[in-house]
Amino acid sequence: MAKSIRILLADDHNVLRQGMAQALEVQPDMTVIAQADNGQEAVELALTHQPDIILMDINMPEMDGVEAARQITAQLPQTGVIILTMYRRDDYVFEAIKAGASGYLLKEVELDELLEAIRAVARGEAVIDSAVASRVLAELRQPARSQPKPVLAERDVEILRLLAQGLKNQAIAERLSLSEKTVRNRLSLVFRQLHLENRTQAVLYALREGIVETDQPDEDEA
Repeated sequence: MAKSIRILLADDHNVLRQGMAQALEVQPDMTVIAQADNGQEAVELALTHQPDIILMDINMPEMDGVEAARQITAQLPQTGVIILTMYRRDDYVFEAIKAGASGYLLKEVELDELLEAIRAVARGEAVIDSAVASRVLAELRQPARSQPKPVLAERDVEILRLLAQGLKNQAIAERLSLSEKTVRNRLSLVFRQLHLENRTQAVLYALREGIVETDQPDEDEA
């Protein structure tokens, strides 16, 4: 039997949080292990329980979701944080990504999409709502034009491509006949060379530079 995805919910709206917990608990591969109603509590519960996934609201008392995500990912890099919010604002998305979040979804997302996003992030993938993804990519193109483009080794490009396709380090190593340690070390070097802080930023870089294809529409949604 597959290991259950251990989830922490952080949202100051009790009714919404409880409803989400009920929807997740009936999934055979998911378990809600803790709930927080503010950002500070989310950090404390995350460090105590070390969940696989955290669904994090942005606007919460005591500490906002972005700062909570920043503190959690700094101490628990294996925990995937999905920002779940009502806001499409670009600055929230950028701040969430810089804070180490692995996903950014709107609260209006359908349940099936949320469940798939949780499973995707648990696999090591990055998930950004399609309504804001094109704006993020457009913004990220701006500094790329004004800065010299780093030259990556062919092997590193291949590793980055597989990473952007959602493969974890072990799967990348098997695909390229490398050791997992070699993949991990090369990714660390690539991150430093490209000034990236996490795997989510690496996926966005790969999309921006055409290393992997994207199915996102050309025009932004109104």
